[in-house]
Amino acid sequence: MNGAEQNNRMPEGLPEFEAGWVWLAGAGPGDPGLLTLHAVNGLRQADVVVYDALVDKSILDWVQPGAIMDYAGKRGGRPSPKQRDITLKLIEYARAGKRVLRLKGGDPFVFGRGGEEALGLVEAGIPFRIIPGVTAGIGGLAYAGIPATHRDCNQAVTFLTGHDQTGLTPDAINWDGIAKGSPVIVMYMAMKHLETIAGKLITGGRSVDEPVGIVCNASLAGQQFLETTLGRCSADAKAAGISPPAIVCVGEVVRLRSGLDWLGAMSGKVLTSDPLGVRAESRTADAG
Repeated sequence: MNGAEQNNRMPEGLPEFEAGWVWLAGAGPGDPGLLTLHAVNGLRQADVVVYDALVDKSILDWVQPGAIMDYAGKRGGRPSPKQRDITLKLIEYARAGKRVLRLKGGDPFVFGRGGEEALGLVEAGIPFRIIPGVTAGIGGLAYAGIPATHRDCNQAVTFLTGHDQTGLTPDAINWDGIAKGSPVIVMYMAMKHLETIAGKLITGGRSVDEPVGIVCNASLAGQQFLETTLGRCSADAKAAGISPPAIVCVGEVVRLRSGLDWLGAMSGKVLTSDPLGVRAESRTADAG
């Protein structure tokens, strides 16, 4: 076996994709390197791939020749297939004896409607497998040098969506409770209503000067990052031309980017080992 064949081999023990099954797989935040082996295994065996708008096109290069490629992207403010129609499509393909890979950006169970699709398959009697993916709220922040948790900042983190089924800011969210109780807030699909959301958090007690990080096109070559404050995040995002898809992070962990921006360091950025000033505070306390 030559080197190229060795590199293309999949590990033993990965499951066989059986006819009539649907695999609901997460493609991660964008970088193909963040795909799981299970997802690649599914891509290589699938007869049909039903994929979302946020799946990077290079990921689709793993699909076997002759497979049906069915785009089912849903983007806010644009004509999009209805969720029920997507689920029915999965059922129809499976009933036709196809091996169907439903490929979704991030993780299918994190604001990805994977649960709705899986329940539709259950109702139709279609067997399925869930393949988790790296969600943008963790992986996208990591590519920007922001950890979702850090013991000097937070022991809890809240993930939320910036709009509900109607496209409006979710009324079901207890904004005051989150403002008071969650040290770090990570928001998906929040750009459209960012000004409103920031206002609700400030009304709930958050400081206008609290750091905010916005990551656009996370983990891709065109990744953009904006560091701002809660009081200015909406205006600064508009001025910088930041647009969806984006992840918004509110909290002190954003300050850690000055020490953890590993992509910036690869381009020559000098990082600081104590971005929060914790060691200086410890030295002061010890001296006292």
